[in-house]
Amino acid sequence: MWIDTHCHLDADEFDADREAVVARARAAGVTMLVMPTGHIDDEPKVRTLAARHGFAYALGLHPLWLEGAGDDDLARLRAAVLAARADPRFVAVGEIGIDAVDLRTDLARQEFFFREQLRIARDAGVPVIVHVRRSADLLLKHLRRIEVPGGIIHAFNGSAQQAEQFIALKFKLGFGGAATYSGSLRIRRHAAMLPSEAVVLETDAPYIPPVWRRSDGQVGRTEPADVVRIATEVASLRGIDVTALAMINRSNAIAALPRLEPLLSMEA
Repeated sequence: MWIDTHCHLDADEFDADREAVVARARAAGVTMLVMPTGHIDDEPKVRTLAARHGFAYALGLHPLWLEGAGDDDLARLRAAVLAARADPRFVAVGEIGIDAVDLRTDLARQEFFFREQLRIARDAGVPVIVHVRRSADLLLKHLRRIEVPGGIIHAFNGSAQQAEQFIALKFKLGFGGAATYSGSLRIRRHAAMLPSEAVVLETDAPYIPPVWRRSDGQVGRTEPADVVRIATEVASLRGIDVTALAMINRSNAIAALPRLEPLLSMEA
């Protein structure tokens, strides 16, 4: 019933109990996860996990993992993406993007890797999953110049005008744990007011904890099962039934990542 459009199930934080995490997700009604990579070195692990559990994956170089990355990594990614088109569980290039908050890699270099990965996605004919932190205008600049078949703007936190521009470029906007905080006024306003055809749900597990994963100053690990409670919060913000939101999320996830559709048909 539920799709988590952004989950790092391959993260080290899940190594000790990954099977139990998947079991809890399935018990909660989560039937599909999309697992973006942080680096091309992660490809064997996400591909194996996707095959084992019936999930989907994306391949990309995360903007926070670019220290030491070079042209050889881009060449490896291009080769891996072209080869992965034969795997039905491969759905996108990602997680790629620009992070203007954490500048461990300078913006010019982040932009270079973003552009090159957009070209890989364009040439492979697949959508992208995009990381954004105070970088929406930079992302839009490159997305207008290098046309890709849409995708998902992960953890969207920009302005209404930026949202409109991403939507015009055939992107869906991801909402997760940040939308569960009463103080996240702009994110909650977007989650409530954006057109229904623009919204998808995600956890970013084990990251971006929802409000219930914080207590007594401690931050707990986010799990893919949390997408159900996140959905309940977003449905309340939108004033709709949670079952209706599940259908909206499914439809929009397929529109953003068309290679998901046959996988979901297999689940039916």
